[in-house]
Amino acid sequence: MKRERMVGSRLPQELMKDLEMIEKLEQSDRSTTVRKLLHKAVAEWKRDFYAHQYGEGKMTLARAAREAGVSLWEMMDYVRQRKIPAQYDMEDLEHDLKVIHKSAAKKTGTPDRVSSVES
Repeated sequence: MKRERMVGSRLPQELMKDLEMIEKLEQSDRSTTVRKLLHKAVAEWKRDFYAHQYGEGKMTLARAAREAGVSLWEMMDYVRQRKIPAQYDMEDLEHDLKVIHKSAAKKTGTPDRVSSVES
């Protein structure tokens, strides 16, 4: 069973004209049209908000993607398109390389040379 709630709102005349035009073009009723447009607007807001949270160093890129409900690749592309500076330094790179080496060592059954060098 769907869980939906009723929402009412007063809209400016110009916005109502646009809404009616979209209803006609898409051949849909008002509720469907409003739901569809609101869904798109909320998704875009979340993507933008969490991308900026990442840009301010308040969360990782992976968390920003998860909170926005998009894939990591989509968030990476979104951040790049909006020229939001990457929050990635040498320490992050070294950590990621260690994880990659350990993962590769497990898959191939070879010793993890990075860990043995650091020990």
